[in-house]
Amino acid sequence: MYNLAFDTTANACSIVLMEDDKVLDKFSQSMDFGQAEVLIPQIKNIMQAQNISFDDLDMITVCTGPGSFTGVRSSISAARAFGLAKPDIKICGVNAFDAYIVSLAFSPSEIAPLNVVLIETKREDFYYQIFDENLKAITEPSTGMRDEIIAQLRNKKVSMIGDGVERFLSSPSGLSLHSIRMENALPIENVGLCGYKQYMRKRIDYPKPVYLRAPDVCIKK
Repeated sequence: MYNLAFDTTANACSIVLMEDDKVLDKFSQSMDFGQAEVLIPQIKNIMQAQNISFDDLDMITVCTGPGSFTGVRSSISAARAFGLAKPDIKICGVNAFDAYIVSLAFSPSEIAPLNVVLIETKREDFYYQIFDENLKAITEPSTGMRDEIIAQLRNKKVSMIGDGVERFLSSPSGLSLHSIRMENALPIENVGLCGYKQYMRKRIDYPKPVYLRAPDVCIKK
């Protein structure tokens, strides 16, 4: 099956075209703004390069956040629009926490008793979720300040992954760290793999935005 996965929720526009669990082609560009304008042209470029048409696609997988309010809405809107254009295509949503933790599943030696995904908010707090040694979630996706998160991770070995890890560890944490992965962006192939696993289990999650806080807004003076 052909699975097109994409993500515009954070500081990049990322796209991957996969056949089952194999990567055929991918694109990722770091950018703070303008992901929505890049997304559709780059999808077209990848599909043309692989000589695959829209009708050939079996599935669309989209990252549902958390991330920027505009970025989350842009990618989910695009996925839903593809579904309207091709009603028989499967539309799948994958949150960033589940996609990040896949990287540890591929490296069992890096798994610790506690494993935390830290995602950048570009504020003082962090998006985070904690997983056990079987990579099962033991907390809900949340936002929290650094000290609040540290309090939940004390007294056990900890592995960290995500684009928020570098800032989180910019000063001593006092934690017993097992493994550290400072990602610049969510690996887009992980999003595709999570979607493929949902398909194989016949439990596809229709994409719904993961909003963990209200959007930042201001009134023009």
